[in-house]
Amino acid sequence: MNASENRTRKIFIASWISVHHTPVRETSTDNLQISSYQGKWDILRPLRHWLDSLQVRDRKFAHRVCSLIPAQCPFERDVKLFGRTLFHIPPMCKLNPLYQEVVGLRFRALCYLADECGEDISQYC
Repeated sequence: MNASENRTRKIFIASWISVHHTPVRETSTDNLQISSYQGKWDILRPLRHWLDSLQVRDRKFAHRVCSLIPAQCPFERDVKLFGRTLFHIPPMCKLNPLYQEVVGLRFRALCYLADECGEDISQYC
């Protein structure tokens, strides 16, 4: 038996398993996310809506947004001692309740600079 026969068998088994699936309740994840916001008080909802509705139409504003919002979380670190990693500090930015909206605003600013202004955005990546 060579390596190609072994791969073919694994692909066949994987496809056979996926054909016979059990029925699942019909709930989508979109409904669950929406209901979680509607169920409790969402104090930040107006701020979320405002950040999502911000239009990037000015070159200076787009540059300012791209320079203020970092591309990666600045708090993520590997703590090393004598060349060995002791522990890893995970990115804390995702704990921010406005993380998705802020990253979306940065993406819109980058798209505006690249598409509308025709600028090189590699300095912000």
